[in-house]
Amino acid sequence: MTENITVNEQNSIRIVDRLGVIYVDPFQIRELTNDAAYIFITHDHYDHFSLDDIAKVVGDNTTLVVPEKMEGKAQEVANLVKRIVTVKPGVYRELDGLEFETVPAYNIMKPFHRKDAEWVGYIFRVDGKRIYVAGDTDATKEAKAVKCDIAIVPIGGTYTMDAKKAAELVNTLRPSVVIPVHYGAVVGSPKDGEVFAENVMEPIKVEFKIRF
Repeated sequence: MTENITVNEQNSIRIVDRLGVIYVDPFQIRELTNDAAYIFITHDHYDHFSLDDIAKVVGDNTTLVVPEKMEGKAQEVANLVKRIVTVKPGVYRELDGLEFETVPAYNIMKPFHRKDAEWVGYIFRVDGKRIYVAGDTDATKEAKAVKCDIAIVPIGGTYTMDAKKAAELVNTLRPSVVIPVHYGAVVGSPKDGEVFAENVMEPIKVEFKIRF
């Protein structure tokens, strides 16, 4: 179910779809691919909006999707992409056949990702499946209401929910598969993956895509 999904570091995700290759928050890209049909950015922190890494994956006809309040900052790569599309939390969009929704992504009791920044996670509809890329978030009421087949959630703590809180969220969502991200590099440790997996309830399958 997740053969078309790879994770580099942090929230750097690549999804191969029939409509083209989708990147979310490209970061620490080691090789030039220049194959992106779409690049989705969740928020403007350096490990999610990286100009150098966008340049490595951007193709001839790439659409860049960013939160509305990032529109000015996104102009830094306007010369590289075909177009820039802005989104607000809680909307449904369709771009050239690719359907997606946005979910608010924010901290509840921390200052790092404020709700009024209107940063987002994304739900993509790919091959009949709903893939939820949560972005940097806590287990918010909006996150708990998501319907998805595959969940990609941060577990590293500090700036997001930690491994146990992330497992609680996933146990509420009940996807078929969950992929933990945002740990073991900038924040968190590889052991967070073990803690997360131990707390995820069956029959949810935990798949590790980040290699250490």
